[in-house]
Amino acid sequence: MPFEMKMNLDLALRDLLGEVRIVVPGPLVGELKHMDHKYAKAAIALARKYEIIPTEYTGDNAVVEMAAKTGGYVLTNDKELRRRLRKEGVPIIMLRSGTHLVIDSYLGEE
Repeated sequence: MPFEMKMNLDLALRDLLGEVRIVVPGPLVGELKHMDHKYAKAAIALARKYEIIPTEYTGDNAVVEMAAKTGGYVLTNDKELRRRLRKEGVPIIMLRSGTHLVIDSYLGEE
């Protein structure tokens, strides 16, 4: 997401939330290594800038579980993941209009 829009993710998150601790579920880095997407290498490099936390889950389950346990925000535009996060009461940050980050304030069912 930040690569396609040439966004400085650190600055955008700081503008939205102030100083924050950014963590990445370890299994996501492993998944990125197996992706054939043109931004996969850049995503791995970005993820390694932050604290990588091991989890017993994989994929979206790792994201949902970690966020639910820590009370953290999740940055995603993935519709299915957002639905799951909302069910768990996890706050979501999304890219809006391809230009800026916003906190998703949707409170109902999708």
